[in-house]
Amino acid sequence: MAQLIKMQDYISRYEQDIYRYPTQYARLKKQQWDKLKAAYQAGELDQLYSDAVAEPEEMKSQPALDESKSLMRKVRGIFSRADKQATEADELVLQNQAEDQDPNIFSLRFPFRPANLDELKQNYLNQLLRFQMKWGSSTVREKSFVDRSFFLDERLRFFLQRFPDTFLVLYKPIFLLKNAPVEVDVIILTPMDAWCITFLEAEEDAAFIGSSDRFWIRRHHKQPDKKVLNPLLSANRMGNIVSQLFSLYEVNIPIKKVILSRNGYIDFPEIPFDMTILDKRSFPEWFERMRATSSPIKAQQLKAAQALLEYCQTTSSRRPEWDADSHRTEANEHAEP
Repeated sequence: MAQLIKMQDYISRYEQDIYRYPTQYARLKKQQWDKLKAAYQAGELDQLYSDAVAEPEEMKSQPALDESKSLMRKVRGIFSRADKQATEADELVLQNQAEDQDPNIFSLRFPFRPANLDELKQNYLNQLLRFQMKWGSSTVREKSFVDRSFFLDERLRFFLQRFPDTFLVLYKPIFLLKNAPVEVDVIILTPMDAWCITFLEAEEDAAFIGSSDRFWIRRHHKQPDKKVLNPLLSANRMGNIVSQLFSLYEVNIPIKKVILSRNGYIDFPEIPFDMTILDKRSFPEWFERMRATSSPIKAQQLKAAQALLEYCQTTSSRRPEWDADSHRTEANEHAEP
């Protein structure tokens, strides 16, 4: 699962320390998967992730709707106790301590028993998606209010769940350049490249006729022709921002600009030399090649991430519990003789 290091202007844990969290996440993810897989293969999945206290008989007889609500509450709680106990100074150490104290620190609740390892893995990835969303929108002390649409965003889910852990994703980040906010599309930092991706998708099998004009033409056999804004404008703007920041921070990794249509076709004979077109014909090969990347996270990749995060806009607020702790500390100080 790729790592969400920035989403719009939400505060990100990776902003705190880009050199620590990527490797910490990959290690934590593997540890929990190994534990989950071993329990499944030993037939001990129910015991490992059962509640500490059995449900009363009257609760077991509640309607399916109540069970569903209870399930969702438990799913939303995935990793929550670990996150509350973590600190910015040494989150991993406290994480391990918390696991020793509470074996259900990463409790998973399944709507049904997985029939095989593939189902188990998919369920685990679904839980990790929410965990990544949390890391991509909060720190221990602060949090941002995430638009609920992001939890249902198919494109975001696609990038996070289908690419390796070593890929770092900035999803619709807002850069603050010369005091002017600029929102871009998707930036993926792999161990070797920086991919600036602009989506161009509509109905299944839609065809886009490209040109150097301000507008392209979208054609579909069930729809009238329609003008769409030339995606080169967005891709070039994003590429220029990344290039300038990489130059400023002396980052040396190639920048690839992409126009992506996973479900349609792009007809653009005069494509610029520095632009890559990926449509229904060429996307599958590129996708499999990206997924097959086995290189570990590299120093230049993290340096590139830090350069981009330095210029990303962030909007957040302190967690209420931290304000409450501050008020209690101040009150105690005033009360002292």
